[in-house]
Amino acid sequence: MAIPEDAPEATGKRFGNLNLSITGIGIEYPVHLLDAKALDTLCQRHYPDSPALTKIRMINKYTGIDTRSAIGTVDHPMANMSRAPTINELCAIFLKDGVALAVTAAQKALHEANLSPADITHVVSTTCTNSANPGFDHYVCKALGITQPVEKVLLHGIGCSGGLASLRTAANLSLGSSFMGRRARVLVVALEISSLLVRSELDSAAELQETRIGITLFSDCASALVLSNGIGGESEEEPVYELLGWDHRIIPDTEQDLGFDVDPLGWKVVLSPRVPALTGSVVAPAFSSLLASIPSLPPDYAAASDFDWALHPGGATILTGVERVMSITPEHMRASYDTYIKHGNSSSATIISVLDRLRQKDMDDMAPGGKVKDFVIGCAFGPGIASEMCVLKRNLRHVRREFAGEVTPPLTDPEPSEGSEVEGDDLEKEVEGVKKQTEELSAKLETVCPQVPEQNEELGQEKFEKGSLEEALNGIDLD
Repeated sequence: MAIPEDAPEATGKRFGNLNLSITGIGIEYPVHLLDAKALDTLCQRHYPDSPALTKIRMINKYTGIDTRSAIGTVDHPMANMSRAPTINELCAIFLKDGVALAVTAAQKALHEANLSPADITHVVSTTCTNSANPGFDHYVCKALGITQPVEKVLLHGIGCSGGLASLRTAANLSLGSSFMGRRARVLVVALEISSLLVRSELDSAAELQETRIGITLFSDCASALVLSNGIGGESEEEPVYELLGWDHRIIPDTEQDLGFDVDPLGWKVVLSPRVPALTGSVVAPAFSSLLASIPSLPPDYAAASDFDWALHPGGATILTGVERVMSITPEHMRASYDTYIKHGNSSSATIISVLDRLRQKDMDDMAPGGKVKDFVIGCAFGPGIASEMCVLKRNLRHVRREFAGEVTPPLTDPEPSEGSEVEGDDLEKEVEGVKKQTEELSAKLETVCPQVPEQNEELGQEKFEKGSLEEALNGIDLD
């Protein structure tokens, strides 16, 4: 899709030479992977059969996700009490296991940027799965040994758009430092622990007979990056990406379509069937406006298909919807699909993971027409509905500095203790085996079903037979 000559904001803001670059990226997924059987196991353990749960379990087989990253197995004690865990109990796990993941992700980003914690001038963090005060960023900084005065910002209430919103905030802070002639090294951290909200969501599904599709999508992850304004950086690594410009906008009157409502048992996902159509409708105008604001782009980067895309994989319908609207292919969004298939949707932390995945050699081999793009469009959507988009220039010569640290183990016992409330010798144990990671992404894409809805309102009570996706979706609008 090319930029219309009469783009409404073509004469509006212009991004000049910002001199902003991402110099390090770090991703830390927990060690456990849950496949579709894990949700079946929890349903069978704790809930009677019902139309809503049967539909959710059927839809869970067709999301296109092979495995979702989680801080515990299906036998985690928090998921197997006689009730759903309270927000206090969830907070304790978040600040223990979650913060440990975030610290490792930050260490990886700092290592690649060739910086120490003492070099950091600002910290911008985000989460939608915790609301502790002080925020989790306080504990991450403490664990990293950041004792120097730093300017900290913790963003909340922005859900899956949080990763790019944090990058945008970091960019504006960096430009402020540039204006004053000061160096800026901004550590951006996104952390989400969604997996243990499963019991709260299943409670609602069982009691209200709603299809709570969020529990089939969400996962756990911490991600981090370092943004530099280039002042005083003679000894630092080359950029991974240069940040050229960004766009933020709200789709009017969509507050009820996408959200994450606070609840005594954690948070409840709000995800209406309108979300794929709404998000698809805002991508083209945002893209046109953003490109019009960056006059330095080469003339052969004018259509959506001229770029690689790092789209937040909110769900299969969001991915395929943007493909259709922007006339691009799954190969343009290969890193988004790969992340979605292997890890699921980790809310704000996912988009940074996608950017990290996109720069890896096996992803380059799958580029459209075998040609890797110099420029990348980053895009994500969050509650509001908010749209975040940015243009990045990839440094194709960059050589990654490998991090020698170990994978972060869970700090709480992921298995049930003696006397726990999990009963029955025939219950399924920890999910075993994950499909080989060396399978071609093109083969994986065939498992992504574009007809899976995001979430629906209350179900009717009609009966249906199990066995097909079409029957499972009976009564659910897809757009």
